[in-house]
Amino acid sequence: MGLIRQDIFVCIDCESTGLDPDKDRIIEIAVARFTFDQILQSFETLVDPECEIPQISQDIHKISSDMLQGKPKIAQVLPDLLKMIDGHVIVGHGIGFDISLIAAEAKRHQIPTNIEKQKFIDTLRLARLYGESPINSLEKLRQHFNIEPEGAHRAMSDVTVNIEVFKYLTKTFQTTEQIFETLKKPIKLKVMPLGKHKGRKFDEIPIEYLLWAERKDFDQDLLFSIRSELRNRKRGGGFEQSTNPFADL
Repeated sequence: MGLIRQDIFVCIDCESTGLDPDKDRIIEIAVARFTFDQILQSFETLVDPECEIPQISQDIHKISSDMLQGKPKIAQVLPDLLKMIDGHVIVGHGIGFDISLIAAEAKRHQIPTNIEKQKFIDTLRLARLYGESPINSLEKLRQHFNIEPEGAHRAMSDVTVNIEVFKYLTKTFQTTEQIFETLKKPIKLKVMPLGKHKGRKFDEIPIEYLLWAERKDFDQDLLFSIRSELRNRKRGGGFEQSTNPFADL
């Protein structure tokens, strides 16, 4: 790969009936092929999932079953979309979920795809690496970088914002290959991103909670951060050291 500014990327965002790619269905999908200078091609559509949409999901994306009446089914949409995506680096925020959703839909309808083998860049991990935004949601990053809002939390508005966020987060890289090399390594988080200790620094979290969290199926960055803190405490860092007046004797 050459210079990052010369590469072509594809940004994807899906809205779905829920958070389980094996059970849930895509109800809106937006894709944009882009370079750092322009959007080359874009496509978005609502999708009839042929099932009910739970209220909890509707509250997030504001897409109701009525809005999907008469819209294309995913099997009609996927072949052309996959052609658009094929051969390019995929970009997205928490993009692993979107890739899993698309792959599951393709498998369900026996549409061939290599999407799960394509290279991708997760802007959530790039934001953790950047480390300057207190919250790494797409909306908070938009505000942090003073990017113009694109309207409601819908697929194409998220794609448009995501592309701009991606440009800001990759300013220190010359090539796309450098990003892949950097993201191979786990990233140490500054604060706990979820759960009852969300927003707290790792050295402020009770050890019992860290030991419990270490056994959970969290992503590599969070597990690395938890285990780093546990190793630090074993060596005498953190709480034990600060509360033990004899620690240095």
